[in-house]
Amino acid sequence: MADDRSGYELPLLLASAFRVLVDELHEELARQGHPGVRPIHGFALQALGPDGASISELGRRLGVSKQAAAKTAVAIEGLGYASRLPHPLDKRAWVLVRTERGKEMLRLSAAVFSQLRQRWAERLGADRVRALEDDLQVVVTVAGGAKLGDLPGWLH
Repeated sequence: MADDRSGYELPLLLASAFRVLVDELHEELARQGHPGVRPIHGFALQALGPDGASISELGRRLGVSKQAAAKTAVAIEGLGYASRLPHPLDKRAWVLVRTERGKEMLRLSAAVFSQLRQRWAERLGADRVRALEDDLQVVVTVAGGAKLGDLPGWLH
């Protein structure tokens, strides 16, 4: 059987599916008291990790410039998701850490993503969703791992 799909369709479908999940997540976060949160805010909070990070380290972890990291830091501080503490080793620097509100938003995000995955399983079948995840994992692994800002272990 000939495959009549064009090569450009796969990345568009993957990007669109990601966008659908993220948009549905943010609609639910807004309903549950987090109306100002944006995708970069969640990535940044994950990148801070449990111990926090300097602005420079945040930029490295996200794969963005120090200026972009600083702008994101201001945004998540303004939303009450992070706060600055004096750096334990460098008197001139700060460490950005998650606040309780930030931790709660990450917990809620995880729960909503689980609900969205369950919806996909109900529509497509649990076996097909699991096979899709397994197949995507193979593609990512063969390609040398995740590329979005290097997505280190803090995403797992």
